[in-house]
Amino acid sequence: MGNTDKFEMIANLYDTPERIQIAKVSSEAIRTYLVDTKSKNAIDFGCGTGLVGMNLLNEFKSMLFLDTSQNMLDQIKQKISRSDIQKADTLCFDFEKEGVSDFQADYIFMAQVLLHISDVELVLSRLFDALNEGGHLLIVDFNKNENIVSDIVHNGFDQAELANIMTKIGYRDIQSRTFYTGSKIFMGQDASMFILDSQK
Repeated sequence: MGNTDKFEMIANLYDTPERIQIAKVSSEAIRTYLVDTKSKNAIDFGCGTGLVGMNLLNEFKSMLFLDTSQNMLDQIKQKISRSDIQKADTLCFDFEKEGVSDFQADYIFMAQVLLHISDVELVLSRLFDALNEGGHLLIVDFNKNENIVSDIVHNGFDQAELANIMTKIGYRDIQSRTFYTGSKIFMGQDASMFILDSQK
């Protein structure tokens, strides 16, 4: 996944008050789409230090924290062992480089991850393969923002365009909405965030 080197370097400094706050509003937005999940398993995809997944841990039977940065996963492992959590696991894996191995999930969520992925359609296809039938993929990310010019991340996404790509892959019942607007939250710019729910 894109920018792994950068995340390796900032892993132990990642949990800033701003990131913790964004993770809180993101996980609350995800929670509104969860139905009867206590017996379901989830993947926090591109989990970073697990800020979103940790907030949602009690909603699921088990959770796999998946990221391309081992240093980020080491931060999660510390949180898991400090809290003596039994139902969480970690995996260092890159969906951009390899297809699904042997894990399946009922719910996959990704918060501010898609903007780091160069081949969006490829990764969304591989996530589709990793979902159980009837499973949900939930995406939290930034709305397209013309003020952002970057060669390392996308400048956000148009919700309708993203839904079209996902429909082509096979996702159904796609719904999305903007749920948060913040000051200087996207590369120093004011920005808004959306949540998208889809089903296999």
